[in-house]
Amino acid sequence: MNSGNDTLARLAEVIESRRGQDPDKSYVARLFSKGTDAILKKVGEEATEVVMAAKDGGGPKLVGEVADLWFHTLVALAAFDLKPADVLAELERREGLSGLEEFALRKLREREGGTP
Repeated sequence: MNSGNDTLARLAEVIESRRGQDPDKSYVARLFSKGTDAILKKVGEEATEVVMAAKDGGGPKLVGEVADLWFHTLVALAAFDLKPADVLAELERREGLSGLEEFALRKLREREGGTP
């Protein structure tokens, strides 16, 4: 069985390969042709659908909506020339920190004028 990291990397490669294709033949190409605002709007819509599925009790519907959100988030990352590995590296960096510690460190960096 492949790891989730492999699955995300493969999906990111497919997204990138479809970026410049015909928007009439590829959903991903259509998203890219509409621009960043349209991609980000789709991420927002999918996030809302995740919330609604969770409020409806979760289960397979929630899993499907999270898959849609992850997919569209990968499209958004690609739009900014980022990869799933960038997000995974950030999660690994945060591993072992409590959420409160990580939040406090992020706020401190923002106050000091650094990047979050």
